[in-house]
Amino acid sequence: MDKQELLKLYNLELEELVSKAEKITKENFNNEIEVCSIISAKTGKCGENCKYCSQSIHNHADIVCHPLLSVEEVKQSALKAKENGATRFCIVTSGRSESGEDFQKILEMIKAVASIDGIHCCASLGLLNEEQIKQIKDAGVERFNHNINTSQNYHAHICTTHKFEDRINTVKMITKNGIEACTGVILGMGETREDRIDMALSLAELKPKTVPINVLNPITGTPLEGFEDKITEEEVIRTICIFRIAMPNTILRYAGGRKTRLSFEMQKLGLRAGINGMLSGDYLTTDGVDIMQDKELIKIKEEI
Repeated sequence: MDKQELLKLYNLELEELVSKAEKITKENFNNEIEVCSIISAKTGKCGENCKYCSQSIHNHADIVCHPLLSVEEVKQSALKAKENGATRFCIVTSGRSESGEDFQKILEMIKAVASIDGIHCCASLGLLNEEQIKQIKDAGVERFNHNINTSQNYHAHICTTHKFEDRINTVKMITKNGIEACTGVILGMGETREDRIDMALSLAELKPKTVPINVLNPITGTPLEGFEDKITEEEVIRTICIFRIAMPNTILRYAGGRKTRLSFEMQKLGLRAGINGMLSGDYLTTDGVDIMQDKELIKIKEEI
C-alpha cells in the first residue's frame, strides 16, 4: 500500500481498523507472544544528542551511569530472564559504537548468553562496522536491535549527531550479514500521523524480523520532558494497526513506555491490533511492567 491508502485506513473507525489488523495477524501468526528481556550492559555518557534519551551527555537526566558489567553479571541476568519466561535476551550498550577491549568483552558476553539452553542472544551495540557485525554473529548474536526511532522527515527534530540514513544503512548491513533485524520506533515525540505512516513504510522496506513499538516516557532532564500529551492511547493503537497492515509477517513488540502510557485495557486491545511480541522486565534506565501482569497479557493473547 502507498501512503495515501494507509492514511485512509488510519482514519477508519477504531473498531473497524482493529478488526482489519486482527484478521491479518490471525492469518499469519498463532496466538503466541515472543518474550524478550534486556540488560543495560553499559549505561550513560553517550555522545549522541537524541532528545528522548536519559543517557545522552547533552541532556541532564538523573541516572546512575556505569561502565561495562562483568560477563558473569550479564549471564546471570539472562538466566533470570529465562526463569521469568523470556526466550530472548538482548545485551545493550550506550554510545555510538564499541571498540577495543570493550568490544572484545562484549563478544565474551555474547558467547556466555548464547550458551544458555533455551535463550536466543540478541544485541544492541550502536553503529557497528561490517567486520564487527561478522564477529558478533560468529559469537552467537541471532538478532540485532537498531531502531529508526522516527520518520526520515522528523529525524532532525530528535537527533542531529547522526543521520536517519546512518540507521537505515546499519540495519541493511545487519541483514546482509545474516543477522535478523529488530528495528523499531518511539511514538509520541511530537510526530504527525503522516510521520507514523512514513515510519511504517520505511520499516516495511527494511523487512525486519521484529518491530519494537515504544511510547515515549518523557524523562525529566531531557528536552522531551513534558511531552505526555503528544500522543493518545487511541493513536498508539491506530499506529499498531497500520504497522500490522504494512508488515503482515513481522513480529510487533510492546517495548518501552507502555507501563506509563497505556492502560491495561488498551494494552489488551493492542494484542488484537497486532502485538505478538513483548519486552518484559525492566528497560534501560526505567522500571518495566510487573512480570505477573505480563503473564496475564500472554494468557489473554493465547485465548484471543
